[in-house]
Amino acid sequence: MLTNQRVVKQFAVYVAMTIVAAALTSCSSAPSTNGDRAPSTAADKAKKVKIAFVTNNASEFWKIAEAGVRKGEAEFNADCEMHLPPNGTADDQQRIIEALIAKGLTGIAISPNDAENQIDIINKAAEHMAVITHDSDAPKSNRLAYVGTNNYKAGREAGKLIKEILPDGGQIMLFVGRLDAQNAIDRSNGIKDELEGSGIEILDTRTDLTDRARAKQNVEDTISKHADIGCLVGLWSYNGPAILEAVKDAGKQGQIPVVCFDEEDGTLQGVLDGHIHATVVQQPYEFGYQSVRILAALARNEDPGIPENKVVEIPVRIIRQNEVKQFWDELKAVKGS
Repeated sequence: MLTNQRVVKQFAVYVAMTIVAAALTSCSSAPSTNGDRAPSTAADKAKKVKIAFVTNNASEFWKIAEAGVRKGEAEFNADCEMHLPPNGTADDQQRIIEALIAKGLTGIAISPNDAENQIDIINKAAEHMAVITHDSDAPKSNRLAYVGTNNYKAGREAGKLIKEILPDGGQIMLFVGRLDAQNAIDRSNGIKDELEGSGIEILDTRTDLTDRARAKQNVEDTISKHADIGCLVGLWSYNGPAILEAVKDAGKQGQIPVVCFDEEDGTLQGVLDGHIHATVVQQPYEFGYQSVRILAALARNEDPGIPENKVVEIPVRIIRQNEVKQFWDELKAVKGS
């Protein structure tokens, strides 16, 4: 059995080369985001930075990101407020962001629920502090960088898993909280492009507005109306457990394949039990850690290591049945549980 210390080190090692080294190397010749501001002084470095990290819902997924935030606080002398919108709506986020603007923070990391329609509030925040996005981007806004998954690539990985299940084609259904979130758009597009010419048909994408009861109901309706459905695909973290519950209640475990995203306990247990084919996991710990690192550097007029394309990409992993136990141990160690 690995000790927690060794596990945490292993969990960090595989991202170090692909994230930190790649991102920092790629930005060595990139234009500085500091403009003509004076370099940081000893007083700047000694002063605690006040920042915030705003998620797009209250999923268990964000507990992992919070662990990264807390690690970043300790390393970069920062005080970071965590805000999880209780209803997972753009209106929730707007109220939170407006309150944070009034507090006079130096920076904020936001996971926009509706990128197109939240440009104004993101730009308003950017007039008062450094703004970056994480998890889901708003590339048309004045955010300084995006930290997170390349969700189009992640969607293509999910598409490959679906093709493993349905090599001769078939029908599938997608499930997600909202269709207007950029990560949902990109994942859907990645799946569609990967499945092109495969004979696999996407019947529809059912939304639940982050309501878990509704998420389960959407799956129940699908099973009832499409007895020959070939695969159920969850795009957001809680969709995996919701799909699994509905399949179990219908007595269809082991009969209807499932592909999903992220690493909620219910999802990992489903993969371990063989009821979920595989899950595409992100690295929310790095979302939190890298966001604090960047915002702290910006507040101190230091080079934040933002690549020229303004994207700090955090790679995904595919977790299959034979990989679950080790991954889960790593995850528990990182969360301290």
